[in-house]
Amino acid sequence: MQQKTITTDVLDIAYLEYGTPDGWPCIMGHGFPYDVNAYAETAPIIAQAGARVLVPWLRGYGPTRFRFPETLRSGEQAALGADLLAFMDALRIERAVVGGYDWGGRAACVVAALYPARVVGLVSGNSYNIQDIARSMEPGAPAHEAALWYQYLFHNERGRRALERNRRGFARQLWSMWSPTWAFDDATFERSAISFDNPDFVDVVIHSYRHRYALVAGDPAYAGTEERLAAQPPIRVPTIAIDGDSDGVDSGTAHHARKFEGFFERRVFAGAGHNLPQERPAEWAQAVADVRKAAAGS
Repeated sequence: MQQKTITTDVLDIAYLEYGTPDGWPCIMGHGFPYDVNAYAETAPIIAQAGARVLVPWLRGYGPTRFRFPETLRSGEQAALGADLLAFMDALRIERAVVGGYDWGGRAACVVAALYPARVVGLVSGNSYNIQDIARSMEPGAPAHEAALWYQYLFHNERGRRALERNRRGFARQLWSMWSPTWAFDDATFERSAISFDNPDFVDVVIHSYRHRYALVAGDPAYAGTEERLAAQPPIRVPTIAIDGDSDGVDSGTAHHARKFEGFFERRVFAGAGHNLPQERPAEWAQAVADVRKAAAGS
């Protein structure tokens, strides 16, 4: 495993690389509030199957940095998708197996939906992760609303100050609530928590949770992409979607199946919460191998 950095128009993206340079490309994305250590056990398994596994820190996390101070610290879905596409372009990767969960899964879904020619296959935690911003003010069931407390807190300045003052405290609270069966220790948490010290972490997080409810404007550079995503485009690349049956923030996504066309399989990891690849590394790696096999046969 090596840590490297690649430059795009907007970011200096830091990433971990596993396997050999001539392996088949596989890009995995982490979520909020996690980092590349979500794949510390998963990536080597995938690499042993012949892959070149690339795990980037998202914008606002770890050593990834914005190149220019004037760039909006956007956390919107179109920006995350654009970052993944730019990452592939910078590394001259024409096609790859892509995947992730939470924010990283959203980036993978965006690229799979809008640029299917660039995607061999998709592994998506919580299935169709593209936000329907036009319907974001439609309330859900009380239990679902209660699980989103942190998002509503981030909508106001009290939430911004709370996150700024206690990044680790909020992250640890969410880890515990979202993965109630995962007995992570202090060392495991701290390996990821260092990534929240990124100077742009709070701005990117706050923008993400406000933009998805149409409370703030997005970056004009991604307006065209957001317009395309507003149509809720289907995903046509071979896909394996995964839920954890103990996920404390998402109760399941079986109803997302209609958003996928072509090969689609949904799996449920027993006893797993939200941080799927870190909680179930072997099962996640198997899903990557299986979706690649399905793509080869399609």
